[in-house]
Amino acid sequence: MKTFFRILRYSENIRSRIILFLVFSTLGVMFSAISLVSIQPMMQVLFDKVQVTEVPPAPEFSFSAEYFIGLFRHHFIRIMLEFGKSQALLFVCAFIASAILVGNTFRYLERIIASKVRLDVVKNLRAAVFQNITRMQVSFFNNHRKGDLLSRFTNDVSEVESAVMNSLKAVLKEPITLIVYFGALFYISTKLTLFTLIVVPVIGGVLGEIVRRLKKQARQSQESLGRVVSILEETFGGMRVVKAFNARSYVVSKMEEENSYNNRVNMSMAYKNEMASPVSEFLGVCIVSLVVYFGGQLVMSGELDAATFFSFLAIFASIIQPVKAFAQGLTQLQKGVASARRIFEVTDMQPAIEDKPNAIELKEFTNSIEFKGVNFAYDQKLVLKSIDLTIPKGRTVALVGPSGGGKSTIADLVPRFYDVSEGQVLIDGHPLKDYQIESLRKHMGVVTQESILFNDTIYNNISFGMSSATKESVIAAAKIANAHDFIMQTEKGYDTVIGERGSKLSGGQRQRLSIARAVLKNPPILIMDEATSALDSESEKLVQEALFNLMKNRTSLVIAHRLSTIQHADEIIVVQDGKIVERGTHSYLMSRHGLYRKLNEIQSTDGGVETGKLAEKN
Repeated sequence: MKTFFRILRYSENIRSRIILFLVFSTLGVMFSAISLVSIQPMMQVLFDKVQVTEVPPAPEFSFSAEYFIGLFRHHFIRIMLEFGKSQALLFVCAFIASAILVGNTFRYLERIIASKVRLDVVKNLRAAVFQNITRMQVSFFNNHRKGDLLSRFTNDVSEVESAVMNSLKAVLKEPITLIVYFGALFYISTKLTLFTLIVVPVIGGVLGEIVRRLKKQARQSQESLGRVVSILEETFGGMRVVKAFNARSYVVSKMEEENSYNNRVNMSMAYKNEMASPVSEFLGVCIVSLVVYFGGQLVMSGELDAATFFSFLAIFASIIQPVKAFAQGLTQLQKGVASARRIFEVTDMQPAIEDKPNAIELKEFTNSIEFKGVNFAYDQKLVLKSIDLTIPKGRTVALVGPSGGGKSTIADLVPRFYDVSEGQVLIDGHPLKDYQIESLRKHMGVVTQESILFNDTIYNNISFGMSSATKESVIAAAKIANAHDFIMQTEKGYDTVIGERGSKLSGGQRQRLSIARAVLKNPPILIMDEATSALDSESEKLVQEALFNLMKNRTSLVIAHRLSTIQHADEIIVVQDGKIVERGTHSYLMSRHGLYRKLNEIQSTDGGVETGKLAEKN
């Protein structure tokens, strides 16, 4: 129940809405009960059991069952004595219809409140999931499957949505219905009602066992669905590879295996879920039969008249449906609770990298970036070892070396995508942890090997995250990045939508848009991670020229496999196995017979082989 009430807290004004829901539910149930209680005098008229000679006085107003019953009797007997039994019967029928109309009006208002709660919960849950996921550190997305996160955002939230609607009725409304109806039964016959209270808990016990068995399988079902979505996301995103390697049969069998497991779990749940209704119906019939038998004995013994007994049966029959709804609501709630727990696992996560208390704002970068004795480990595996490095303001430092040596990790430490395991990274003499993360990253621009673009217009991709950008500044940034000419050749220019991940553009065009984005941000610190390694020679020339334009008067940290692109760097750092093994200018390193010279010779011989091949030869 804690999970259920936590779900409800995601609705706005939940206290007032729950109060209104309870009020409308109570009034709706009361008028329904009044309409059923009114059957008794109608039955007495039909069976000629009413023997009265004067009209009882109208009761004084009070919000109680006695007042409404007394008022009904007053008018019923008055009409019967003045106009006859036929008119009295007509009065009862009209009263019942009016009570049901009023009761249904309150039911409508109750459902409107429930719908507002449901829609608010869905909106705010999705917002909470998205907001918290975007707070997570980069390593979070390396360790969690995107498909599972998408499943929590979509499928799990949908399960919660249906659970909220059903649970409001099951957990809040149906108990009110049962209390009011049993109150009416006690009013009609205490002895017969006590008998029903002895046998009714049988239904609850049987259905409680069914609900208990549903809990575990509900979570298994949602986790399996998350894996299904992951397979879909990975397959659709990598369809070129699937086709190229004739791997369709592999991905199809993988999907079929997970889909079959999901089907088995859901079928097992369906067996138990669907069992709840027929079992409760059968037990309900058994209980009604027992009540009829016991009540019939009371009628035959003269303790209860037939009209009263029929009224009791009418109300008791109306109790069966709320009991069934309560049971079904509890079974459905289990799937909702399982999904909610998966959602709350995400919303309760705290980012490993966040601002410390009293973090300061980095207002201006003035001096240098320093690495002092930096060690870094991924999952206990040490990938950087005793890194000491200083990057003065305005200088360009290049990181080169075999693949897997730790170059990208060094670059990722500067914007605090990761935190060091030991040592410190400092900007202007202060550890990065002293700065507010947002103010730190505001001073940095990142251009990566993979151009991260969005299914939006060219304009919005260049101005991404910069709401104050003007059309003129976007065009100026595109020109510096050598992107303006090809942009103007597209169908709608800067308003052209470029497809998912920029699929409508070439690799060089995508990269130049990424550079234009960095130019527009105009950061004092620039990080470039193999920005040209995936391009052909013509595109590389255009992108390299754009990069030179971008790097002017900036502090740059450049990672490159193509060593010809970083010969101009003020200092070249050679990284191998997590350590700095050489450092110096291009001419200095070429004068030594070290790793850097070997890398250059290999690339000169093979026409640009990636340095990762050296690691294979070693």
